[in-house]
Amino acid sequence: MSENTGLNRAKMYQLALFPLNNGATNVYFVLILSYVASFGSNVLGIVAVFAAMMVTGMRVFDAITDPIIGALMDKTNTKFGKFRPFMVIGNAIMAVSVILLYMVTPAIPETMMWARYAAYIVLYAVWVIGYTFQTSVTRAAQPVLTNDPKQRPLFTIFNTIGSLAGMGVMQAIGPILAGDAFIGDYNAQWYAVMTPIGICVSVVLTILAIIGIAEKDNEKYFGIGGGTQEAVKVSEYIQIIKANKPLQRLMVAGGGCKLAMSIGTNMTVLIMLYQLMMGNYDGLYLPMMILGYVFAVPFFVLTVQTSQKKGQKASLMTYVGVALACYVVVLILLLLWNPNNPNFMLCIMKDGKFAINLYTIVFILFFGTGYGAYYATADMPIPMVADCADYETYRSGKFIPGIMGTLFSLVDKLVSSLSATVVTVALLFIGVDYLPLKTSPYVEGMNWVVIFLFCGIPMIAWALSLVSMKGYELDGKRVKIINAVNAARKAAIANGMSMEEAMATINDENVEVK
Repeated sequence: MSENTGLNRAKMYQLALFPLNNGATNVYFVLILSYVASFGSNVLGIVAVFAAMMVTGMRVFDAITDPIIGALMDKTNTKFGKFRPFMVIGNAIMAVSVILLYMVTPAIPETMMWARYAAYIVLYAVWVIGYTFQTSVTRAAQPVLTNDPKQRPLFTIFNTIGSLAGMGVMQAIGPILAGDAFIGDYNAQWYAVMTPIGICVSVVLTILAIIGIAEKDNEKYFGIGGGTQEAVKVSEYIQIIKANKPLQRLMVAGGGCKLAMSIGTNMTVLIMLYQLMMGNYDGLYLPMMILGYVFAVPFFVLTVQTSQKKGQKASLMTYVGVALACYVVVLILLLLWNPNNPNFMLCIMKDGKFAINLYTIVFILFFGTGYGAYYATADMPIPMVADCADYETYRSGKFIPGIMGTLFSLVDKLVSSLSATVVTVALLFIGVDYLPLKTSPYVEGMNWVVIFLFCGIPMIAWALSLVSMKGYELDGKRVKIINAVNAARKAAIANGMSMEEAMATINDENVEVK
C-alpha cells in the first residue's frame, strides 16, 4: 500500500466474484419481495391487505435488525474472517425458511387459517434475519475489497452480471412457468417449483462471492489499526449519522433509487400495465424486460467511465437525471393510452405476427433509455457506502463498515418496504381490495394507478435523489485525500504512534496526494 495514495487494490477475479453476493440475495429479493404478498393472498387465502402490510412490516423489521447485525459483524473476527460467516449463515437461513414458507405452509388445512397466518408471519420473520445477515455483507465488505476510486465503480458492472445470474434468471423464468403452457397463474405448484430453482442459483452465487472476498477478509485490511475495535453502542448510531453528512445524503439518494426500482418493477404494477391495460402480459413483459437489460448495457459502461473520470457522485446525478427526463415522455404516453384505439396501445406481436406500432416504438425508446439509466445507477450507492465508511475512519478513527453499511440499509429498506403497501393502498382508492393477477378483470381507474406507481413515484424519488446528492462532498478529489490521510495514519500507528496522536497530527495539510 502506498502512503501517498492509500490504495488497496483488488485483483480482477475478486472484483468480479464478490458482487455476486448481491446477486445471491437479489434472487430472494424477487422470490420473496415480488411474490410473497400474492402467495399469502392467492395461495394461503390470507386477506390481501394483511399480506401486503406484512411485507411492509417485515421490511421495517428487516431495517431494525440491520444495525444490530452490523454491530455484531464489526466485532466479529474469526478464522473464517469477519464477513464470510454471515454469508454462509444468512444463505442457509433463507433457504430453509423459504422451503418451509412456500412448500410446506400450503399443506396446512384451510380450516386452520390461524396456523397459516402464524406460519406466514414467523417464517417470513426468520427469512428476514437470514436476508439481513447476507445482504449486509455486500455493503460492509466494500472498504476491504478496494478503495481505489477507479476500481470501486466497477462494482456496478460485475453486480449487473450477478443480478442477471440471480434476479434476471428469476424474473425471466417466473413468467414463463406462470404461462398456461407450463404451470399456470402463480399457483401453489409455481411456488413449489420456483423455490428450489432460486435456492440453487443463490447458493452457487454465494460460493463464488466467498471465493472473491476470501483473501481480503483479513484483519490487515480492517481500518487504520491502533488496537482492538471499540464496540459502538446503539445509542451512538444517531450521533454517527448526524456527524457523517455524506452518509445522510447517500441514504436519501439510495433510498430514492431503491423506491423507484421497487415500485416500478413490482409484479402487480406490471401485470396491470402489460395485461389489464395493454392486454398481452405474456407478449410484453419478457420482451420489455429483455429490452430494458439491453438498454442498460451501454449505461453500465457510461456510469463506470464517468465515475472513474469525475467521481461516483457525478455519475449518479448524471444518469438519474437521464432517467427522470425519459420518464416524462413515458408518463405522457401512458396518459395518451386508449383501449379503443390500437394506435395508442402497446403491441409487439399480434396473432403470431410482428405488429409493432409507433406508440410502442416511442415507448420502447424512452422506457428503455430511462430503465437502462436508472437500472445502471440502482446499486451505485453500494460502493459509495464504502467511501462513507472510509470517511468515518478519517473522521473518527473507527473502522465500522458493518454499522455504516447497515445504517444505510436501514433507510434503504424502510423506504423500499413501502412498495407493497403503496401498491395495495393505491388499489383501494379505486375499490380493488385484492392484488390483480393476469386473469383479473380491468377495473376503471387502474390506468391512473399504473401512471402513479409506474411513473409518478419513481420520478418524485429521482428528483429527491438529485437534490440530496447536490451537497454530497465525497467527489473524486475528496476521496483521494481521505484515502491518503487514512493510509498515512495507519503507517504512523504501525510505527508506534498512538491513535490519538495520529488523528490529531496527520491531516489534509501535511499529506501529499498524487
